[in-house]
Order: sequence, then C-alpha cells, then structure tokens
Amino acid sequence: MSNKKLLVLPGDGIGPEVMAEVRRVVDWMGARRAVSFAVQEGLVGGAALDATGSPCPDSTVAAAKEADAVLFGSVGGPKWDKLPFDQRPELGILRLRKELGLFANLRPAVVLDPLVDASSLKPDVVRGLDIMIVRESTGGIYFGEPRGVSVNAAGQRVGVDTEVYSEEEIARVARVAFDLARKRRNKVTSTEKANVMQSGRLWRAVVSEVHAAEFPDVELEHMYADNAAMQLCSRPKQFDVILASNLFGDVLSDLAAALTGSLGMLPSATLGAVQPSGKRHALYEPIHGSAPDIAGKGVANPSAQMLSFAMLLRWSFGLEEEARLIEAAVEKVLAGGLRTADIMQAGMARVGTAVMGEAILRELEKLSAN
Repeated sequence: MSNKKLLVLPGDGIGPEVMAEVRRVVDWMGARRAVSFAVQEGLVGGAALDATGSPCPDSTVAAAKEADAVLFGSVGGPKWDKLPFDQRPELGILRLRKELGLFANLRPAVVLDPLVDASSLKPDVVRGLDIMIVRESTGGIYFGEPRGVSVNAAGQRVGVDTEVYSEEEIARVARVAFDLARKRRNKVTSTEKANVMQSGRLWRAVVSEVHAAEFPDVELEHMYADNAAMQLCSRPKQFDVILASNLFGDVLSDLAAALTGSLGMLPSATLGAVQPSGKRHALYEPIHGSAPDIAGKGVANPSAQMLSFAMLLRWSFGLEEEARLIEAAVEKVLAGGLRTADIMQAGMARVGTAVMGEAILRELEKLSAN
C-alpha cells in the first residue's frame, strides 16, 4: 500500500512533541512494513491563528477533504485565552468536524494490565475494562442555534445555548453504535435525560426505533446520563458500547478516561459517513488536550497519539495487523516498567517523551521480527 494521503495537524501545546514521535512510527511503517503514506503537515488551532488569523484556515479544510485520513494533535493554551469566542483555537476542531461531516466520535476506554494500579478505582473494579463510547459530534448543544450572550430588559447578561437534534442525526450515530456492538459484546447503553429534556425524549424514541428495525439482535438499554456517570464510577464493566449526545458524550468519555489512570493513554476516532466512492472522512486524535502546563518540557506521554495512529490504520485503511502491532508495542513498553509522569508508579522508571517513543519503536522492531 502506498501513496495514501495522510494530513498531520500537530496543533498546540504538547501536540507537536507527541506527534513527532508518531512521525517516527509512520516512517518505520514505510521502511519495515511497506505501508507508506504521502504525508502533508498543516496548521490548526493557536498555531494557525498566529500564522493566518484563523483557527482553521480554508487551506487546512481543503487539505483535510483531500486526505484519506487526518491525524490531529491538540489545540489551545493560555496564550489565546483572552481572544473573542469566534477566534478560540478550539473552534479549529469544531470546524473540521462540521466541514468533513465527522458525526461519530469513538472513544475507547481500556485498562491495560500494566496500568491496573494507576486507576483511582480498586483494581478488581477496573481490571479488564474495555468500553467504547460513541459520541455524536456535529449536533447538539455545541452547534445548536440560537446561542450567545445578550443583555435582557433588566440589564442583566443572559447566556443561551440550544440543544437540538434531528431524527436523522440521532439515527445515523445510533447505527454506528449498534454496528460496533455487534463486533464487540453485543450491548449498547444509550444515555440521555429523557426525564427532563425534549431532545432526550426524541433521542430515546429514535434509538429504540433503529434498534427494533435494524439491530434487534443487539441488547439495548436506556440510562439517564447522570446515572451512567455514577455507574461508570461504581460498576464500569457492565458497559460495552455507550451511546451519547455531543454534550453527554463529552462528559462521560472524560469520566471513563479517568478510570484508566491517565488521559495520556487514550485515543479517539471521529468518523463521517461512507460516501458512494467508498471513501470515509475520518480524524484521529488523543483526548488529552494540549496540556500547556507541560508543553515544551519533553515529558508528555506520546502513547495516546500512538494509539490514535493505530486506530487510523484500522479504521481508515483496514490494516488490522499493523494496528495491533502498535497497540502491543505500547503495552510491552508499559509491562517493561517505563512510565511517563502522568502514569508514574512506585518502582517504575520515569522517562520523557522521546525515550518513550524510542522504546515503542524498539518493541515494534522486536514484534515485527517474530
């Protein structure tokens, strides 16, 4: 396989540091696995703001539409905190999701055996945890209108955000969740607040209809989002695939991430619809954000960015063997006792970004030789 178009968007904060380690793996794939890419690098977030005045310039959108997959780093930082809302670096990722139609965000929360003790929960509660959260990512309260801050008749400021979903927006992301469940443990937990929100009532109704008509073989349960948060902290292994709106998916996926011990370990994929040509826009990113407090110090954990690349290989190119190689290499390094600061444990060896990246490359070399 060659000349697959890969757009790399390192972004801000620790994004360029962890992305540099993944670029080494991309090069290794070309040299050792005959899996090569035509790599283009672009600007997004604060880096794009500084260079172009936009958090996601038209050139980045055009390159993303041309690419077969986008590998995204992180955006934001204190440098841009006081900018007007419409110039925030975080709008870069929102524009990419909207322009590419990336409506289904997949966030796995997996506890690897070497990191069982890194979780804040008891080992027997999280050992073997493997959850997939499917978050709708182009609708809901982050995009609904009207929105904004105004002044009412009494002279007080009023902030408004609108939670709005159409039937089709709900149905298409539900299909992704049910299809994923069929490949896993065949259970979907759909979360909303149907008890107090009209959009939640529609969400529950449409998910039930899609289930009955297309996926009756998959187990479906409905759960209020606040109860799901509590259940994640008490009995997380009851879940297989969790389906959620943009807002609730954002909250629940970060909570699930905390169960694993570190945001620095978790990847994500955001997928669009399969087009008639067979192409599917997709963007892959770690969920840890730009971590400006450690940016430039060489201590960030590159594992989530590595695992995001593994998801890219699997979902965009069907390269299951190569994806598993990366995942196995990361786990082997952890089993060998190396830790970045975010997952440091007693008795382990603390290393920085570059050393962790080099160790993963060495394990890839060993595993590939077997």
